[in-house]
Amino acid sequence: MDTSNIVDFTSRDAPSDALTDLLRTGAQQLIASAVEAELEGFLAQFATLRTTAGHAAVVRNGHHPARPVQTGIGPVSVRIPKVRSKNGTPVTFRSALVPPYVRKTRALESALPWLYLKGVSSGEMGAALKVLLGPNAKGLSANTVSRLKRGWAKEYDGWRDERLDKEPWVYIWADGVYSGLRGEQDKLCALVIIGVNAHGEKHFLAIEGGVRESKQSWKEVLLNLKSRGMNAPKLAIGDGAMGFWAALEEVFPRTRQQRCWQHKTMNVLNCLPKLSQPKAKKALHDIWQAETRMDAGKAFDLFIETYEAKYPKATLCLQKDREELMAFFDFPAQHWQSIRTSNPIESAFATIRHRTKRSKGCLSRDGMLHMMFKLGQCAEENWRKLRGFNYLAKVITGVKFTDGIETNTNNQVAA
Repeated sequence: MDTSNIVDFTSRDAPSDALTDLLRTGAQQLIASAVEAELEGFLAQFATLRTTAGHAAVVRNGHHPARPVQTGIGPVSVRIPKVRSKNGTPVTFRSALVPPYVRKTRALESALPWLYLKGVSSGEMGAALKVLLGPNAKGLSANTVSRLKRGWAKEYDGWRDERLDKEPWVYIWADGVYSGLRGEQDKLCALVIIGVNAHGEKHFLAIEGGVRESKQSWKEVLLNLKSRGMNAPKLAIGDGAMGFWAALEEVFPRTRQQRCWQHKTMNVLNCLPKLSQPKAKKALHDIWQAETRMDAGKAFDLFIETYEAKYPKATLCLQKDREELMAFFDFPAQHWQSIRTSNPIESAFATIRHRTKRSKGCLSRDGMLHMMFKLGQCAEENWRKLRGFNYLAKVITGVKFTDGIETNTNNQVAA
């Protein structure tokens, strides 16, 4: 097996962090799914055996007690299913993936990123799981791997059809996650949307494939969300260089737009020489970190006045999205940290971006989407509620905010 792409975590001082927890959870789910796929194949061997009453002769019978496989980043819990025979024929299910008494693997710590970010979505599942459980564990059969991957595909397809009208969606974040594809010149652009509902809970709403971040591709994604019952969000956050905005204006024309300050800062600085970038970066921070829209406007005008003569491309890049960069001032100040950037997507896919840069196109199109979906499911389990989520109800009902502070019916800032 080629281990050149394995990311080594052995030098980390603190073994418990969000990424470690995410990978451990992903590995646990991966093992459970693989063992279930093994069990299905085992039971299929007895499909024709029936009791005198016509029932299946060999059936599930719960699980053995969970046992941990000890790793350098903590235990990964494993539960092996049990079967029983109704006609007296002795039968025992033994997992080839997790043989009895396998308790420890020294290879897991460095193999987990490769396992979960590559093994989930490629034909090398058997090798990946062998790395996970050590050299004494047998690999999976081709039929088991195929059954397992079909299960993920079915799960992904079912998720894409889930209804979204059970509760209102307040904010959405949109971004395109690029990755190389095996045997294709074009990069896969996964169109990703995360939404926050009225309870402050963030969820993936869309992970769809597209060749480019075109208006048509984004329009198809948004129309699908609308057909599943999603309401028009109050605010959408994303990078300015996307066809997303043109599509949003057609599908949800009443949704406000907020350009991502993180992307905008990088785009502006790229138009400046390196020696000028530190000072310019601070000047940009003075805009989006201002307490009021008025103060932000003054800092904005000062930046234009300072750099327009020498670096017109930089100031044009900033000016063209002026109103969309300031939208957050009309929403609760408690939400500003979350709605000024598209960080929810950036942080969720940081490991994927890192992995795909190293893998150089080892993933298929469907495999990449399934990988993102599975990783996204694990990420959601560790997400906290939106800070200040109790203000979301006011945003939904149309309460006005001025510079992040609620205003009363007389247009006076509330005390």
